[in-house]
Amino acid sequence: MPLRVIGGTAKGRQLKLVPGDTTRPIMDRVKEALFNIIGRDIYDSVFLDLFAGTGSVGIEALSRGAERAVFIDMERKAVQTVNENLAIAKLADKATVRQGDALKVVAQPPTYHFHYVYIAPPQYKGLWSTVLQTLDNNPLWLHDDTEFIVQIDPNEETTIELKHMETTDQRRYGNTLLWFLGSKLQSTDGQPQEE
Repeated sequence: MPLRVIGGTAKGRQLKLVPGDTTRPIMDRVKEALFNIIGRDIYDSVFLDLFAGTGSVGIEALSRGAERAVFIDMERKAVQTVNENLAIAKLADKATVRQGDALKVVAQPPTYHFHYVYIAPPQYKGLWSTVLQTLDNNPLWLHDDTEFIVQIDPNEETTIELKHMETTDQRRYGNTLLWFLGSKLQSTDGQPQEE
């Protein structure tokens, strides 16, 4: 099935797949569901596509109104494919593409204040939980307006102890689970302190 942008300014553009079988592109119905859940909050947001693969999720975010997207992938072929797909979608001017290790990225201070962090690592390696644990231990990533979205096979789901993050929603679409988490690092009463 062809990979395409399904909404926004680049709707209908056909995207390239990463050569080989190292990536697993998101299905259209899952991508559509994801952006229906996010809704209008995507406008003017900053989106991190952490295991970018083809870049189709971050490109969808840009097409639908995100202000900026950052794409990280360890594979040179994936980085090349993301750049080609951004050119096809005419969205390269709003994007930063880096070849790098996602775990090292989340262990460092973030380059932007991200509103969405999309985590869709290679399956069955437990990488998603390592990334979440690393983020949980790095409060510089944990803003009260940042949403973390994990895409995994439901069979990969296990209980994970997080001190500073909590599950806000979970949705299952066939063999894909979308897991939404937010930060617990907020003032206890939600009120700003008086000077």
